[in-house]
Amino acid sequence: MSKYMVNLKINNVPLAVEEGTTILEAAKTLNFKIPTLCNHPDLTVAGNCRVCVVEVKGARLLSASCATPVSEGMEVFTNSEKVRTSRKHIVELLLSEHNSDCTKCKKNGNCELQSLALEYRVGDHTFLSVLKPKDLLPDLSSPSIVRDNSKCIRCQRCVRTCTELQGVNALCVAYKGDHQTISTFMNKPMNEVVCTNCGQCINRCPTGALTEKNSVDFVWDALYNQNKFVVVQTAPAVRIALGEELGYDPGERVTGKMVAALRKIGFNKVLDTDFTADLTILEEGFELLNRLKSVLVDQDETVKLPMMTSCSPGWIKFIEHIYPEMLGNLSTCKSPQQMFGALAKTYYAEKVNVKAQDMIVVSIMPCTAKKFECDRPEMRDSGFKDVDFVLTTRELALMIKQAGIDFRSLEPEAYDSILGESTGAGVIFGATGGVMEAALRTAYEVVTGREVPFTNLEIKPVRGMEGVKEASIKIKNVKPEFAHLEGVELNVAVAHGLSNARKVMDDVRDGKTNYHFIEVMGCPGGCLGGGGQPIPTSEEIRKKRAEAIYDEDHNMKLRKSHENPEVTALYEEFLGVPNGHKSHDLLHTHYKARIRY
Repeated sequence: MSKYMVNLKINNVPLAVEEGTTILEAAKTLNFKIPTLCNHPDLTVAGNCRVCVVEVKGARLLSASCATPVSEGMEVFTNSEKVRTSRKHIVELLLSEHNSDCTKCKKNGNCELQSLALEYRVGDHTFLSVLKPKDLLPDLSSPSIVRDNSKCIRCQRCVRTCTELQGVNALCVAYKGDHQTISTFMNKPMNEVVCTNCGQCINRCPTGALTEKNSVDFVWDALYNQNKFVVVQTAPAVRIALGEELGYDPGERVTGKMVAALRKIGFNKVLDTDFTADLTILEEGFELLNRLKSVLVDQDETVKLPMMTSCSPGWIKFIEHIYPEMLGNLSTCKSPQQMFGALAKTYYAEKVNVKAQDMIVVSIMPCTAKKFECDRPEMRDSGFKDVDFVLTTRELALMIKQAGIDFRSLEPEAYDSILGESTGAGVIFGATGGVMEAALRTAYEVVTGREVPFTNLEIKPVRGMEGVKEASIKIKNVKPEFAHLEGVELNVAVAHGLSNARKVMDDVRDGKTNYHFIEVMGCPGGCLGGGGQPIPTSEEIRKKRAEAIYDEDHNMKLRKSHENPEVTALYEEFLGVPNGHKSHDLLHTHYKARIRY
Protein backbone atom coordinates (compact mmCIF):
# COMPACT_ATOMS: atom_id res chain seq x y z
CA MET A 1 0.00 0.00 0.00
CA SER A 2 1.41 3.38 -1.00
CA LYS A 3 1.81 6.00 1.69
CA TYR A 4 -0.26 9.15 1.76
CA MET A 5 1.50 12.02 -0.08
CA VAL A 6 1.61 15.54 1.35
CA ASN A 7 1.79 18.61 -0.90
CA LEU A 8 3.69 21.68 0.27
CA LYS A 9 5.99 24.47 -0.88
CA ILE A 10 9.54 25.16 0.26
CA ASN A 11 10.87 28.56 -0.77
CA ASN A 12 7.95 28.76 -3.22
CA VAL A 13 8.94 25.48 -4.90
CA PRO A 14 6.10 22.93 -4.85
CA LEU A 15 6.77 19.29 -3.97
CA ALA A 16 5.04 16.19 -2.67
CA VAL A 17 6.55 13.95 -0.01
CA GLU A 18 5.36 11.03 2.07
CA GLU A 19 3.36 11.70 5.21
CA GLY A 20 5.64 11.80 8.27
CA THR A 21 8.56 13.39 6.41
CA THR A 22 10.18 16.22 8.36
CA ILE A 23 10.74 19.66 6.87
CA LEU A 24 14.49 19.02 7.04
CA GLU A 25 14.16 15.83 4.99
CA ALA A 26 11.80 17.47 2.51
CA ALA A 27 14.18 20.39 1.98
CA LYS A 28 17.00 17.97 1.18
CA THR A 29 15.01 16.55 -1.74
CA LEU A 30 15.11 20.05 -3.31
CA ASN A 31 18.80 20.53 -2.38
CA PHE A 32 18.03 23.29 0.11
CA LYS A 33 20.60 23.01 2.88
CA ILE A 34 19.32 23.65 6.39
CA PRO A 35 22.12 23.76 8.99
CA THR A 36 21.94 21.40 11.97
CA LEU A 37 24.01 20.65 15.06
CA CYS A 38 22.07 18.25 17.28
CA ASN A 39 20.67 16.26 14.35
CA HIS A 40 22.53 13.16 13.10
CA PRO A 41 21.34 10.44 10.68
CA ASP A 42 22.33 7.66 13.11
CA LEU A 43 20.35 9.09 16.03
CA THR A 44 16.79 9.89 17.06
CA VAL A 45 15.46 13.41 16.62
CA ALA A 46 16.20 15.76 19.53
CA GLY A 47 15.48 19.32 18.37
CA ASN A 48 17.84 20.73 21.02
CA CYS A 49 20.05 23.22 19.21
CA ARG A 50 17.38 25.12 17.19
CA VAL A 51 19.95 25.97 14.50
CA CYS A 52 17.68 24.28 11.95
CA VAL A 53 14.76 26.67 12.48
CA VAL A 54 12.62 27.64 9.48
CA GLU A 55 9.67 29.97 8.98
CA VAL A 56 6.29 28.34 8.35
CA LYS A 57 3.69 30.69 6.88
CA GLY A 58 0.99 31.45 9.45
CA ALA A 59 2.96 30.10 12.44
CA ARG A 60 3.66 32.46 15.33
CA LEU A 61 7.11 31.00 16.10
CA LEU A 62 9.93 29.55 14.03
CA SER A 63 9.89 25.76 13.77
CA ALA A 64 12.72 23.27 14.27
CA SER A 65 12.83 21.62 10.84
CA CYS A 66 14.39 18.39 12.14
CA ALA A 67 11.44 17.74 14.46
CA THR A 68 8.50 19.21 12.51
CA PRO A 69 6.61 16.94 10.09
CA VAL A 70 5.21 18.40 6.88
CA SER A 71 1.49 19.04 6.52
CA GLU A 72 -0.83 19.56 3.56
CA GLY A 73 -0.54 23.03 2.05
CA MET A 74 2.39 24.05 4.27
CA GLU A 75 4.57 26.91 3.00
CA VAL A 76 8.11 26.91 4.36
CA PHE A 77 10.89 29.49 4.06
CA THR A 78 14.40 28.29 4.95
CA ASN A 79 16.33 31.51 4.41
CA SER A 80 14.11 34.45 5.35
CA GLU A 81 15.47 37.45 7.24
CA LYS A 82 13.78 36.23 10.40
CA VAL A 83 15.37 32.78 10.01
CA ARG A 84 18.87 34.11 9.30
CA THR A 85 18.74 36.53 12.23
CA SER A 86 17.56 33.80 14.57
CA ARG A 87 20.25 31.35 13.45
CA LYS A 88 22.96 33.95 13.85
CA HIS A 89 21.84 34.73 17.41
CA ILE A 90 21.68 31.00 18.24
CA VAL A 91 25.25 30.53 17.03
CA GLU A 92 26.34 33.58 19.05
CA LEU A 93 24.66 32.15 22.16
CA LEU A 94 26.43 28.82 21.65
CA LEU A 95 29.76 30.61 21.23
CA SER A 96 29.21 32.50 24.50
CA GLU A 97 29.40 29.13 26.28
CA HIS A 98 32.18 27.76 24.10
CA ASN A 99 35.95 27.88 24.46
CA SER A 100 36.63 29.52 21.12
CA ASP A 101 40.42 29.20 20.98
CA CYS A 102 40.04 27.34 17.69
CA THR A 103 43.72 27.26 16.71
CA LYS A 104 44.50 24.92 19.61
CA CYS A 105 41.50 22.66 19.04
CA LYS A 106 41.90 19.21 17.48
CA LYS A 107 38.69 19.73 15.53
CA ASN A 108 39.90 22.99 13.98
CA GLY A 109 38.86 22.84 10.35
CA ASN A 110 36.39 20.00 10.91
CA CYS A 111 34.11 21.59 13.51
CA GLU A 112 30.44 22.06 12.68
CA LEU A 113 30.05 25.02 15.05
CA GLN A 114 33.11 26.70 13.57
CA SER A 115 31.68 26.22 10.07
CA LEU A 116 28.39 27.83 11.08
CA ALA A 117 30.19 30.76 12.72
CA LEU A 118 32.08 31.35 9.48
CA GLU A 119 28.96 30.92 7.35
CA TYR A 120 26.97 33.45 9.36
CA ARG A 121 29.98 35.77 9.77
CA VAL A 122 29.77 35.80 13.53
CA GLY A 123 32.38 38.31 14.70
CA ASP A 124 32.40 40.16 18.01
CA HIS A 125 30.27 38.28 20.51
CA THR A 126 26.90 39.86 21.18
CA PHE A 127 26.60 37.89 24.40
CA LEU A 128 29.07 37.85 27.29
CA SER A 129 31.02 34.62 27.84
CA VAL A 130 29.82 32.55 30.77
CA LEU A 131 32.85 30.24 30.88
CA LYS A 132 34.57 29.94 34.25
CA PRO A 133 38.21 28.91 34.82
CA LYS A 134 37.18 25.50 36.17
CA ASP A 135 35.27 24.84 32.94
CA LEU A 136 38.51 25.00 30.94
CA LEU A 137 40.06 21.89 32.47
CA PRO A 138 39.66 18.84 30.22
CA ASP A 139 39.31 15.28 31.54
CA LEU A 140 42.49 13.45 30.46
CA SER A 141 41.97 10.35 32.62
CA SER A 142 40.90 7.98 29.83
CA PRO A 143 43.59 6.22 27.79
CA SER A 144 41.46 6.77 24.67
CA ILE A 145 39.16 9.79 24.96
CA VAL A 146 39.67 13.42 25.95
CA ARG A 147 36.53 15.12 27.23
CA ASP A 148 36.55 18.93 27.21
CA ASN A 149 33.29 20.45 28.48
CA SER A 150 34.51 23.97 27.66
CA LYS A 151 33.78 23.12 24.01
CA CYS A 152 30.46 21.35 24.63
CA ILE A 153 27.30 22.90 23.14
CA ARG A 154 24.94 20.45 24.90
CA CYS A 155 23.54 19.10 21.64
CA GLN A 156 23.36 15.70 23.38
CA ARG A 157 24.60 13.75 20.36
CA CYS A 158 27.13 11.99 22.57
CA VAL A 159 24.45 11.05 25.12
CA ARG A 160 22.16 9.64 22.44
CA THR A 161 25.07 7.79 20.85
CA CYS A 162 26.13 6.19 24.12
CA THR A 163 22.52 5.30 24.99
CA GLU A 164 20.90 4.40 21.66
CA LEU A 165 23.72 3.01 19.54
CA GLN A 166 25.84 1.49 22.29
CA GLY A 167 23.55 0.89 25.23
CA VAL A 168 26.34 1.86 27.63
CA ASN A 169 25.04 5.10 29.22
CA ALA A 170 28.44 6.39 30.28
CA LEU A 171 27.33 9.94 29.45
CA CYS A 172 24.14 11.66 30.57
CA VAL A 173 22.46 15.06 30.86
CA ALA A 174 22.77 16.60 34.32
CA TYR A 175 20.87 19.54 35.86
CA LYS A 176 18.47 21.91 34.13
CA GLY A 177 18.31 25.34 32.55
CA ASP A 178 21.51 27.35 32.45
CA HIS A 179 23.12 24.77 34.77
CA GLN A 180 22.57 21.93 32.31
CA THR A 181 25.71 20.01 31.41
CA ILE A 182 26.81 16.74 29.85
CA SER A 183 28.23 14.61 32.61
CA THR A 184 29.31 11.16 33.69
CA PHE A 185 27.87 9.33 36.71
CA MET A 186 28.47 11.60 39.71
CA ASN A 187 30.74 13.63 37.41
CA LYS A 188 33.46 11.03 37.82
CA PRO A 189 36.52 10.94 35.48
CA MET A 190 36.08 8.93 32.29
CA ASN A 191 38.39 6.17 33.50
CA GLU A 192 36.16 5.54 36.54
CA VAL A 193 32.85 5.03 34.75
CA VAL A 194 31.44 2.30 32.53
CA CYS A 195 32.99 3.68 29.33
CA THR A 196 34.07 1.10 26.74
CA ASN A 197 36.46 3.53 24.99
CA CYS A 198 34.67 2.84 21.69
CA GLY A 199 34.86 6.49 20.61
CA GLN A 200 31.46 6.54 18.91
CA CYS A 201 30.70 9.71 20.87
CA ILE A 202 33.74 11.34 19.23
CA ASN A 203 32.50 10.47 15.75
CA ARG A 204 29.22 12.29 16.34
CA CYS A 205 30.36 15.25 18.43
CA PRO A 206 30.01 18.40 16.27
CA THR A 207 32.75 20.29 18.15
CA GLY A 208 36.00 19.45 19.96
CA ALA A 209 34.28 18.50 23.22
CA LEU A 210 35.20 14.85 22.62
CA THR A 211 38.39 13.81 20.82
CA GLU A 212 40.80 10.89 20.86
CA LYS A 213 43.88 11.08 23.08
CA ASN A 214 46.56 12.13 20.62
CA SER A 215 49.76 10.06 20.33
CA VAL A 216 51.23 11.71 17.22
CA ASP A 217 54.05 13.53 19.04
CA PHE A 218 55.13 10.32 20.82
CA VAL A 219 55.40 8.56 17.47
CA TRP A 220 57.40 11.41 15.94
CA ASP A 221 59.78 11.24 18.92
CA ALA A 222 60.25 7.50 18.33
CA LEU A 223 60.92 8.04 14.62
CA TYR A 224 63.54 10.69 15.39
CA ASN A 225 65.31 8.39 17.87
CA GLN A 226 68.17 6.79 15.94
CA ASN A 227 68.47 4.04 18.54
CA LYS A 228 64.96 2.73 17.91
CA PHE A 229 63.72 0.40 15.16
CA VAL A 230 60.14 1.54 14.52
CA VAL A 231 57.70 -0.79 12.79
CA VAL A 232 54.11 0.05 11.92
CA GLN A 233 51.08 -2.14 11.33
CA THR A 234 47.90 -0.99 9.57
CA ALA A 235 44.45 -2.42 10.26
CA PRO A 236 42.23 -3.55 7.36
CA ALA A 237 39.64 -0.79 7.85
CA VAL A 238 42.22 2.01 7.64
CA ARG A 239 42.99 1.53 3.94
CA ILE A 240 39.39 2.15 2.90
CA ALA A 241 38.84 5.27 5.05
CA LEU A 242 42.17 7.15 5.22
CA GLY A 243 41.47 8.79 1.87
CA GLU A 244 38.44 10.60 3.30
CA GLU A 245 40.78 12.66 5.48
CA LEU A 246 42.91 13.48 2.44
CA GLY A 247 40.30 14.61 -0.06
CA TYR A 248 39.05 11.30 -1.47
CA ASP A 249 35.43 10.17 -1.60
CA PRO A 250 34.18 7.59 0.94
CA GLY A 251 34.98 4.05 -0.14
CA GLU A 252 38.08 4.81 -2.20
CA ARG A 253 40.87 2.33 -1.41
CA VAL A 254 44.32 3.84 -0.86
CA THR A 255 46.24 0.78 0.36
CA GLY A 256 49.39 1.17 -1.75
CA LYS A 257 49.59 4.95 -1.33
CA MET A 258 49.20 4.53 2.44
CA VAL A 259 52.16 2.14 2.53
CA ALA A 260 54.24 4.59 0.48
CA ALA A 261 53.31 7.47 2.80
CA LEU A 262 54.31 5.49 5.90
CA ARG A 263 57.73 4.80 4.37
CA LYS A 264 58.19 8.48 3.57
CA ILE A 265 57.25 9.38 7.14
CA GLY A 266 60.21 7.25 8.25
CA PHE A 267 59.01 3.91 9.61
CA ASN A 268 61.70 1.22 9.34
CA LYS A 269 59.20 -1.43 8.27
CA VAL A 270 55.61 -1.16 7.07
CA LEU A 271 53.63 -4.30 7.94
CA ASP A 272 50.02 -5.43 7.79
CA THR A 273 47.64 -6.27 10.62
CA ASP A 274 45.83 -8.40 8.04
CA PHE A 275 48.65 -10.92 8.53
CA THR A 276 47.71 -11.45 12.17
CA ALA A 277 44.03 -11.34 11.21
CA ASP A 278 44.79 -14.45 9.14
CA LEU A 279 46.69 -15.85 12.12
CA THR A 280 43.73 -15.10 14.40
CA ILE A 281 41.49 -17.18 12.14
CA LEU A 282 43.77 -20.20 12.52
CA GLU A 283 43.96 -19.80 16.29
CA GLU A 284 40.28 -18.96 16.75
CA GLY A 285 39.08 -21.57 14.25
CA PHE A 286 40.96 -24.39 15.94
CA GLU A 287 39.83 -23.13 19.35
CA LEU A 288 36.23 -23.42 18.16
CA LEU A 289 36.83 -26.93 16.82
CA ASN A 290 38.43 -27.94 20.13
CA ARG A 291 35.49 -26.54 22.09
CA LEU A 292 32.98 -28.38 19.89
CA LYS A 293 34.84 -31.65 20.49
CA SER A 294 35.01 -31.04 24.23
CA VAL A 295 31.26 -30.42 24.38
CA LEU A 296 29.99 -32.97 21.85
CA VAL A 297 32.40 -35.85 22.55
CA ASP A 298 33.93 -35.32 25.98
CA GLN A 299 30.76 -33.85 27.55
CA ASP A 300 32.98 -31.35 29.36
CA GLU A 301 30.65 -28.94 31.16
CA THR A 302 33.48 -26.52 31.95
CA VAL A 303 33.85 -25.66 28.26
CA LYS A 304 31.53 -22.85 27.24
CA LEU A 305 29.49 -22.49 24.07
CA PRO A 306 28.70 -20.40 22.18
CA MET A 307 32.24 -19.17 21.68
CA MET A 308 32.43 -15.41 21.14
CA THR A 309 35.04 -13.43 19.23
CA SER A 310 37.58 -11.34 21.14
CA CYS A 311 38.91 -8.95 18.46
CA SER A 312 37.07 -5.81 19.59
CA PRO A 313 38.44 -4.20 22.78
CA GLY A 314 35.30 -2.08 23.20
CA TRP A 315 33.22 -5.27 23.20
CA ILE A 316 35.63 -6.90 25.66
CA LYS A 317 35.28 -4.02 28.10
CA PHE A 318 31.49 -4.11 27.64
CA ILE A 319 31.22 -7.81 28.53
CA GLU A 320 33.59 -7.33 31.48
CA HIS A 321 31.30 -4.63 32.90
CA ILE A 322 27.86 -5.95 31.94
CA TYR A 323 28.14 -9.75 31.60
CA PRO A 324 31.15 -10.84 33.70
CA GLU A 325 29.56 -14.24 34.32
CA MET A 326 29.96 -14.98 30.59
CA LEU A 327 33.67 -14.23 30.22
CA GLY A 328 34.29 -17.95 29.79
CA ASN A 329 32.45 -17.80 26.45
CA LEU A 330 35.03 -15.43 25.00
CA SER A 331 37.68 -16.80 22.70
CA THR A 332 41.03 -16.68 24.47
CA CYS A 333 42.65 -15.25 21.32
CA LYS A 334 44.17 -11.81 21.56
CA SER A 335 43.13 -9.32 18.90
CA PRO A 336 45.15 -9.16 15.65
CA GLN A 337 46.75 -5.92 16.91
CA GLN A 338 48.08 -7.57 20.05
CA MET A 339 49.10 -10.79 18.29
CA PHE A 340 51.15 -8.63 15.95
CA GLY A 341 52.86 -6.81 18.82
CA ALA A 342 53.74 -10.05 20.62
CA LEU A 343 55.19 -11.56 17.44
CA ALA A 344 56.99 -8.37 16.42
CA LYS A 345 59.06 -8.32 19.62
CA THR A 346 59.83 -12.05 19.53
CA TYR A 347 59.75 -13.86 16.19
CA TYR A 348 60.13 -10.78 13.98
CA ALA A 349 62.78 -9.09 16.14
CA GLU A 350 64.91 -12.21 15.84
CA LYS A 351 64.37 -12.30 12.07
CA VAL A 352 65.56 -8.72 11.56
CA ASN A 353 68.27 -8.98 14.22
CA VAL A 354 66.86 -6.23 16.46
CA LYS A 355 66.65 -6.41 20.25
CA ALA A 356 63.08 -6.34 21.50
CA GLN A 357 63.87 -3.44 23.83
CA ASP A 358 65.05 -1.42 20.83
CA MET A 359 61.89 -2.00 18.83
CA ILE A 360 58.90 0.34 18.85
CA VAL A 361 55.61 -1.07 17.54
CA VAL A 362 53.08 1.46 16.26
CA SER A 363 49.53 0.52 15.23
CA ILE A 364 47.32 2.46 12.83
CA MET A 365 43.81 1.56 13.89
CA PRO A 366 40.23 2.62 13.12
CA CYS A 367 39.52 2.26 16.82
CA THR A 368 40.06 4.47 19.88
CA ALA A 369 39.61 1.46 22.19
CA LYS A 370 42.84 0.02 20.78
CA LYS A 371 44.66 2.74 22.74
CA PHE A 372 43.13 1.27 25.87
CA GLU A 373 43.81 -2.31 24.78
CA CYS A 374 47.55 -1.85 24.22
CA ASP A 375 47.87 -0.47 27.77
CA ARG A 376 46.22 -3.47 29.43
CA PRO A 377 48.71 -5.13 31.81
CA GLU A 378 48.25 -8.61 30.30
CA MET A 379 49.38 -7.39 26.86
CA ARG A 380 53.09 -7.87 27.60
CA ASP A 381 53.75 -11.50 26.73
CA SER A 382 56.80 -10.57 24.65
CA GLY A 383 58.44 -9.47 27.89
CA PHE A 384 57.79 -5.84 26.96
CA LYS A 385 54.76 -3.74 26.14
CA ASP A 386 53.71 -5.55 22.96
CA VAL A 387 52.27 -2.49 21.17
CA ASP A 388 53.81 0.82 22.16
CA PHE A 389 51.55 3.39 20.50
CA VAL A 390 48.21 3.39 18.69
CA LEU A 391 47.26 6.05 16.17
CA THR A 392 43.76 6.40 14.76
CA THR A 393 43.09 6.79 11.04
CA ARG A 394 42.62 10.51 11.69
CA GLU A 395 45.97 10.77 13.46
CA LEU A 396 47.77 9.08 10.56
CA ALA A 397 46.21 11.59 8.16
CA LEU A 398 47.49 14.37 10.41
CA MET A 399 51.03 12.93 10.30
CA ILE A 400 50.89 12.72 6.50
CA LYS A 401 49.89 16.39 6.36
CA GLN A 402 52.56 17.38 8.90
CA ALA A 403 55.19 15.58 6.83
CA GLY A 404 54.21 17.63 3.77
CA ILE A 405 53.49 14.53 1.70
CA ASP A 406 51.51 14.99 -1.53
CA PHE A 407 49.43 11.88 -1.02
CA ARG A 408 47.76 11.86 -4.44
CA SER A 409 51.07 11.89 -6.28
CA LEU A 410 52.42 8.81 -4.45
CA GLU A 411 53.04 5.62 -6.40
CA PRO A 412 51.49 2.61 -4.64
CA GLU A 413 53.94 0.38 -2.77
CA ALA A 414 53.69 -3.09 -1.20
CA TYR A 415 54.00 -4.06 2.46
CA ASP A 416 57.27 -5.45 3.74
CA SER A 417 57.58 -9.20 4.14
CA ILE A 418 57.42 -11.67 7.07
CA LEU A 419 54.50 -9.96 8.81
CA GLY A 420 53.17 -8.28 5.68
CA GLU A 421 51.55 -11.02 3.57
CA SER A 422 47.78 -11.34 3.89
CA THR A 423 44.65 -12.76 2.28
CA GLY A 424 41.19 -11.49 1.47
CA ALA A 425 39.96 -13.17 4.64
CA GLY A 426 42.20 -10.88 6.66
CA VAL A 427 40.93 -7.81 4.81
CA ILE A 428 37.26 -8.46 5.54
CA PHE A 429 37.97 -8.33 9.28
CA GLY A 430 37.29 -4.61 8.80
CA ALA A 431 33.55 -5.10 8.16
CA THR A 432 30.86 -6.48 10.42
CA GLY A 433 30.55 -10.21 9.75
CA GLY A 434 34.06 -10.33 8.32
CA VAL A 435 35.60 -12.30 11.17
CA MET A 436 32.77 -14.83 11.00
CA GLU A 437 33.07 -15.15 7.23
CA ALA A 438 36.84 -15.58 7.36
CA ALA A 439 36.55 -18.16 10.15
CA LEU A 440 33.94 -20.19 8.27
CA ARG A 441 36.02 -20.16 5.07
CA THR A 442 38.85 -21.85 6.97
CA ALA A 443 37.01 -24.01 9.53
CA TYR A 444 34.69 -25.61 6.98
CA GLU A 445 37.62 -26.49 4.70
CA VAL A 446 39.68 -27.86 7.59
CA VAL A 447 36.80 -30.13 8.63
CA THR A 448 35.59 -31.28 5.20
CA GLY A 449 38.48 -30.68 2.81
CA ARG A 450 36.13 -28.63 0.63
CA GLU A 451 35.46 -24.92 0.20
CA VAL A 452 32.59 -23.43 2.14
CA PRO A 453 29.39 -23.93 0.08
CA PHE A 454 28.77 -20.31 -0.89
CA THR A 455 29.30 -18.80 -4.34
CA ASN A 456 32.75 -17.27 -4.72
CA LEU A 457 33.40 -17.74 -0.97
CA GLU A 458 30.96 -14.91 -0.22
CA ILE A 459 28.91 -15.81 2.84
CA LYS A 460 26.15 -13.29 2.19
CA PRO A 461 24.00 -14.06 5.29
CA VAL A 462 26.66 -12.55 7.60
CA ARG A 463 27.21 -9.46 5.43
CA GLY A 464 25.32 -6.17 5.54
CA MET A 465 24.34 -3.54 8.09
CA GLU A 466 21.49 -5.34 9.83
CA GLY A 467 22.11 -5.13 13.60
CA VAL A 468 21.99 -8.88 14.24
CA LYS A 469 22.57 -11.47 11.51
CA GLU A 470 22.25 -15.24 11.71
CA ALA A 471 23.41 -18.12 9.53
CA SER A 472 23.49 -21.92 9.65
CA ILE A 473 25.79 -24.32 7.80
CA LYS A 474 25.17 -28.06 7.63
CA ILE A 475 28.45 -29.96 8.02
CA LYS A 476 28.52 -33.06 5.81
CA ASN A 477 31.08 -35.59 4.55
CA VAL A 478 33.71 -34.66 7.11
CA LYS A 479 37.25 -35.95 7.45
CA PRO A 480 37.60 -39.02 9.73
CA GLU A 481 39.16 -37.04 12.59
CA PHE A 482 36.06 -34.81 12.68
CA ALA A 483 33.46 -37.59 12.64
CA HIS A 484 31.76 -36.07 15.68
CA LEU A 485 30.77 -33.06 13.52
CA GLU A 486 29.03 -35.12 10.82
CA GLY A 487 25.54 -33.73 10.29
CA VAL A 488 25.96 -30.91 12.81
CA GLU A 489 24.06 -27.72 11.97
CA LEU A 490 26.56 -25.01 12.88
CA ASN A 491 24.60 -21.97 14.05
CA VAL A 492 26.33 -18.60 14.07
CA ALA A 493 25.37 -14.99 14.81
CA VAL A 494 26.90 -11.59 14.11
CA ALA A 495 26.21 -8.38 16.06
CA HIS A 496 27.68 -4.92 15.60
CA GLY A 497 27.17 -1.94 17.88
CA LEU A 498 26.98 -2.67 21.59
CA SER A 499 23.20 -2.22 21.86
CA ASN A 500 22.87 -5.12 19.40
CA ALA A 501 25.45 -7.09 21.37
CA ARG A 502 23.26 -6.63 24.44
CA LYS A 503 20.28 -8.14 22.60
CA VAL A 504 22.28 -11.21 21.60
CA MET A 505 23.84 -11.61 25.04
CA ASP A 506 20.45 -11.40 26.77
CA ASP A 507 19.08 -14.10 24.47
CA VAL A 508 22.09 -16.35 25.10
CA ARG A 509 21.88 -15.84 28.85
CA ASP A 510 18.14 -16.58 28.84
CA GLY A 511 18.58 -19.76 26.80
CA LYS A 512 16.63 -18.47 23.81
CA THR A 513 19.30 -19.33 21.22
CA ASN A 514 21.31 -22.32 20.07
CA TYR A 515 24.39 -20.61 18.66
CA HIS A 516 27.82 -22.22 18.48
CA PHE A 517 29.82 -19.15 17.46
CA ILE A 518 29.11 -15.41 17.78
CA GLU A 519 30.99 -12.47 16.31
CA VAL A 520 30.61 -9.15 18.13
CA MET A 521 32.09 -5.84 17.00
CA GLY A 522 31.72 -2.86 19.30
CA CYS A 523 31.12 -0.26 16.60
CA PRO A 524 28.29 0.13 14.06
CA GLY A 525 29.42 -1.44 10.80
CA GLY A 526 32.36 -3.09 12.54
CA CYS A 527 35.88 -1.64 12.41
CA LEU A 528 35.08 0.39 9.30
CA GLY A 529 32.78 2.45 11.55
CA GLY A 530 35.30 2.65 14.38
CA GLY A 531 35.68 5.58 16.73
CA GLY A 532 38.98 6.57 15.12
CA GLN A 533 37.68 6.73 11.56
CA PRO A 534 37.17 9.94 9.54
CA ILE A 535 34.31 12.25 10.49
CA PRO A 536 31.46 12.51 9.47
CA THR A 537 29.99 9.05 9.61
CA SER A 538 26.62 7.71 8.52
CA GLU A 539 25.16 4.42 7.37
CA GLU A 540 25.62 5.50 3.76
CA ILE A 541 29.32 6.19 4.32
CA ARG A 542 29.79 2.93 6.21
CA LYS A 543 28.17 0.99 3.36
CA LYS A 544 30.60 2.55 0.87
CA ARG A 545 33.53 1.56 3.09
CA ALA A 546 32.15 -2.00 3.31
CA GLU A 547 31.88 -2.21 -0.47
CA ALA A 548 35.54 -1.19 -0.74
CA ILE A 549 36.60 -3.88 1.75
CA TYR A 550 34.74 -6.63 -0.10
CA ASP A 551 36.10 -5.34 -3.40
CA GLU A 552 39.66 -5.65 -2.08
CA ASP A 553 38.94 -9.19 -0.87
CA HIS A 554 37.43 -10.13 -4.24
CA ASN A 555 40.54 -8.97 -6.10
CA MET A 556 43.15 -10.65 -3.90
CA LYS A 557 45.04 -13.70 -5.10
CA LEU A 558 44.65 -15.55 -1.78
CA ARG A 559 41.29 -15.36 -0.01
CA LYS A 560 41.51 -17.96 2.79
CA SER A 561 43.59 -17.45 5.90
CA HIS A 562 45.08 -20.96 5.95
CA GLU A 563 46.54 -20.31 2.48
CA ASN A 564 48.77 -17.46 3.69
CA PRO A 565 52.33 -18.76 3.10
CA GLU A 566 53.85 -16.50 5.76
CA VAL A 567 51.39 -17.81 8.36
CA THR A 568 52.32 -21.38 7.38
CA ALA A 569 56.01 -20.51 7.74
CA LEU A 570 55.37 -18.95 11.14
CA TYR A 571 53.89 -22.20 12.45
CA GLU A 572 56.67 -24.32 10.92
CA GLU A 573 59.49 -22.15 12.25
CA PHE A 574 58.15 -20.78 15.53
CA LEU A 575 54.67 -21.60 16.83
CA GLY A 576 54.34 -25.29 16.02
CA VAL A 577 50.62 -25.92 15.60
CA PRO A 578 47.50 -23.72 15.83
CA ASN A 579 46.20 -23.51 19.39
CA GLY A 580 49.36 -25.21 20.65
CA HIS A 581 51.36 -24.46 23.79
CA LYS A 582 53.59 -21.79 22.30
CA SER A 583 50.76 -19.92 20.59
CA HIS A 584 48.74 -20.04 23.83
CA ASP A 585 51.64 -18.54 25.76
CA LEU A 586 52.10 -15.69 23.26
CA LEU A 587 48.84 -15.14 21.41
CA HIS A 588 46.09 -16.00 23.91
CA THR A 589 44.87 -14.63 27.20
CA HIS A 590 42.42 -16.12 29.67
CA TYR A 591 39.67 -13.62 30.48
CA LYS A 592 38.92 -15.12 33.87
CA ALA A 593 42.31 -13.86 34.98
CA ARG A 594 41.94 -10.42 33.44
CA ILE A 595 42.11 -7.31 35.54
CA ARG A 596 38.73 -5.60 35.33
CA TYR A 597 38.63 -1.87 34.74
